Amino acid sequence: MRTNMHYRDRNDVGVDGKKDVKPRFILIALAFTLLSPITIRNAYAQTGPGDPTPQGNAAADNYVIRNARIVTVSGAEIPNGTIVIRNGKIQSVGASDATAEGVVIDGSGLSVYPGMIDAGTSMGLVEVGSGAPGTVDLSEVGDFNPNAQAIIAVNPHSAHVNVTRAGGITSVVTMPSGGIISGQAAFINLSGTTPREMALVPSLALVINFPRVSTRSFDSFFNPQEGNLSEAITTRDRQLDQLRKVLRDAEAYGRAQDAYARDRTVPRPDHNVILASLVPFVRGERPVIIRADREIEIRAAIRFAEEQHLRPIIIGGNEAWKTTTLLKEKNVPVILTGVLDLPAREDDFYDVLYENAAKLQQAGVRFCISTGDDGAHVRDLPYHAGMSAAFGLPRAEALKAVTLYPAQILNVADRLGSIEPGKIANLVVTDGDLLEARTHVRYLFIQGRQVPLTNRHTQLYEQFKDRK
Repeated sequence: MRTNMHYRDRNDVGVDGKKDVKPRFILIALAFTLLSPITIRNAYAQTGPGDPTPQGNAAADNYVIRNARIVTVSGAEIPNGTIVIRNGKIQSVGASDATAEGVVIDGSGLSVYPGMIDAGTSMGLVEVGSGAPGTVDLSEVGDFNPNAQAIIAVNPHSAHVNVTRAGGITSVVTMPSGGIISGQAAFINLSGTTPREMALVPSLALVINFPRVSTRSFDSFFNPQEGNLSEAITTRDRQLDQLRKVLRDAEAYGRAQDAYARDRTVPRPDHNVILASLVPFVRGERPVIIRADREIEIRAAIRFAEEQHLRPIIIGGNEAWKTTTLLKEKNVPVILTGVLDLPAREDDFYDVLYENAAKLQQAGVRFCISTGDDGAHVRDLPYHAGMSAAFGLPRAEALKAVTLYPAQILNVADRLGSIEPGKIANLVVTDGDLLEARTHVRYLFIQGRQVPLTNRHTQLYEQFKDRK
């Protein structure tokens, strides 16, 4: 299609028959003249709460939070203390430091917590789940996509980001779905203008949907008897064999590459993107997150991981409370995503999922709590932990389940999860208990920068609050 922007009109030809380029230069100069700094600033401001860029200096600011109640999570609570933030990290935590310099925040009547971590989301991969396919980048075609990295597809300008962090969640694990091997999950902070800027661990873990027996289909939804159990078992076994084969091929591929690196006289293996991306996981260098909910699936997933020498993390775990002995024995952590779900069976007690976390904690199983959401409801993470606390999980453990425990399970506890000197300053300052629905977040810091709490919700509130 010809447009005046890309094509010249015949009137642009000069009297000598040559094309006159002056009109184009005039238009370009006029465009730059109109695009003044004020225009640029106004255009930037109109991006509104969808832009997660924190306000502040180019370098991380220095802050001093005084007279606040400090909930360190990993140690004793400090009733009235000071936190000093320097260069994006926590420099000191303790009694009042009159010599500390920086932007002073009076924390009188406020509490400081480590930022919460949701270990099982698809944040940034889904904007509008239904009705706008162009905003969904959750999965790839095919059953085996270990080379697919979630960090590549993360949308840092997602409206979900601002809404989520306004609730005190500063970091999430975002992971793909679909197929048998979905791809690689990423650990991201909820601040930044590019995916790489947000990434704390770009390639955190491999995500596997463990094959399961399912007789449900579109037809059997209305007539469950139509499902063929024998065919479902055959399909599950075939998928397991395929998964086992690709993992073993990756192990052999890694050995062949090592042999070639040691001795260049041996034949060089053909490069294989699929197998190469699996090598760190089949060698146990990085964990594998396995989706499994039912007891039989969890037990089978643990056996499979042991057989393949994987480092498993179970995600889902609705019936993990039935497998506590095995989970404890094999030291397999669980990311619980169904705390607020309805029971799966008609004869289950109404609170079976509310109590799941408490039963794991009592059995000594490593666990953390997640929303398991695509993005819109990741903001509800404190309510998932709060519900577990209301049904038997000690309150201190509920707080750890969304701060320190996910950091430990995901091997980032040396940087996040608690308030300690040297750790990244991901902090939440509140006017009440972090897990209480009536609490408000007053200040939020990600990587030592104060982040604005404006978002789509606050924008709509300001827009319509005076409407009658």
